[in-house]
Amino acid sequence: MDTVGGSCYSLNLQENERRIREERERENKFNETLGSAGSLSRYESKRFKTLLPQMMASAISALFHVVVGISLAYSAILLPQLEEESSDLKITKAQGSWIASVITITIPVSGMTCGFLMDGMGRLNTIKLAMIPAVVGWIIIATSKSVMMMIIGRIITGFAAAWGTSPAMVYITEIARADMRGSLMSFAPAYTSLGVVLAYFQGWMLHWRTVAWVCNVYAVVPFVLVMFIPESPAWLVSKGRNDQAKKSLNWFNKYQPQPQNKTQTFAQLQFEYLLKEHEDKEKLRMKGGMAERAKEFLKPTGYKPLLILLGLFVFQQFSGIYITLFYSITFFQEVHSGMDPYFVSILIGGVRFFMSIVNTYMLKTFCRRTLIIYGSAAMAVCMFVSGLYTHWIKEGVTTLTWVPVLAILLYVVTSMVSLLSIPWTMTAELFPIEIRGVAHSIVYSSAYLIMFLSIQSYNTLKDTFKGVAGLQWFFAVTSLAGLVYAYILLPEAHGVKLADIQEYFKYNNVYIGGINTKESALKKADRMEKEQMEELVNRV
Repeated sequence: MDTVGGSCYSLNLQENERRIREERERENKFNETLGSAGSLSRYESKRFKTLLPQMMASAISALFHVVVGISLAYSAILLPQLEEESSDLKITKAQGSWIASVITITIPVSGMTCGFLMDGMGRLNTIKLAMIPAVVGWIIIATSKSVMMMIIGRIITGFAAAWGTSPAMVYITEIARADMRGSLMSFAPAYTSLGVVLAYFQGWMLHWRTVAWVCNVYAVVPFVLVMFIPESPAWLVSKGRNDQAKKSLNWFNKYQPQPQNKTQTFAQLQFEYLLKEHEDKEKLRMKGGMAERAKEFLKPTGYKPLLILLGLFVFQQFSGIYITLFYSITFFQEVHSGMDPYFVSILIGGVRFFMSIVNTYMLKTFCRRTLIIYGSAAMAVCMFVSGLYTHWIKEGVTTLTWVPVLAILLYVVTSMVSLLSIPWTMTAELFPIEIRGVAHSIVYSSAYLIMFLSIQSYNTLKDTFKGVAGLQWFFAVTSLAGLVYAYILLPEAHGVKLADIQEYFKYNNVYIGGINTKESALKKADRMEKEQMEELVNRV
């Protein structure tokens, strides 16, 4: 019996060691394929001049985000003008909610078609193609004679939003230097915030139909400028267009010096790396079909981050971040601050734009979980104070009408570095590479569906909580609930290896003690299994 028990124990140990070794090898292989040029970094010059082509390409490719910012904020300037007595197009509150929110529900649908387009046509060609629905949509809006025409125009601009932005983010990811990827991707939120400011400013000065006509200019400019930058080398390699890929790499690396102890240029080294990376990805793709990917969602590493992120987006959307964006003018009219709601909205938009730039430093320097926790607390305080003073102003208790505006400004500042931006960045960090693309699409689409529900519910929530003051208190409570949710469930991903994140999800449900412990979760599980087996052998 002892011999049999010892043999069984030895076999189990060998099997366990084999399992751990295979799992680590598999994870290392996957992690190797993540970086676009990680193994070449020692040959890459970090001088500012060498970064100029990437900066230029990123700035141009992300330019369509200006149109998206205007599209998102357009309902804020549109609805107040439609509600005026002199308006030639009359709407109800329910119709206004649909006009504001319908664009958010079209983005997930158009996002699915966008994936096929950018893989088939290329990243930049898809951005060019986005000009067509953008121009058509804005013309329909500008000439609308009915609410249905207005909604159709908003739906079409929603397709343009996805086609013009998702390829840009993929393009920047593929052409940017590894250490500058996050900074270059910050062009996108900065442009979106700029679009919001432009929408509010134009709505202050112009009729909503004129604003719609002007938006066609913003859609045409990216179409023209994108012609002056080369296509993604990674995409060209994936399509076997190697000569074009070499030309593209030469353009991006025109200022890179000759690598030491190498006869090849840096562009040639990068081309060889992309070829190998493409071959590795093809092997991985052939190994795992759709059925295998679906099974990954049944594992803790699949369903846990999915559920955590979906919950986080619920708190994000119902904390008022996007509701105040889509209904900005109406919202500030009801706050009774005494200030011009268009001016206040422009001020808020300007703060969003400034913070989108500051956010690049914040996300690079501070832990994401920490930013969400402290940011959500600050959001709750700001919204509570704003709601309190809104209530007092309405009751005639105070004349400090500037306090709600200041509180909301601070609310925007804290939301931009916490609950607004961070959930979007974590959609690509918490999932294993096998399902990262699919999982990102699911979370991305679900987030916009939740956004649609939150924007649709604006008037209902306002009526339920007896006015805009009560609505602000609801936003404050939701922000606090998001804080508790993040504190209990959200793991830290900043500066943490992807393999460690996956180990965390395998063996933990609640975030306690962090991920980077001295002994990884996998080692703990392995040790516990060995101890249990030893105890069993001793009993035998």
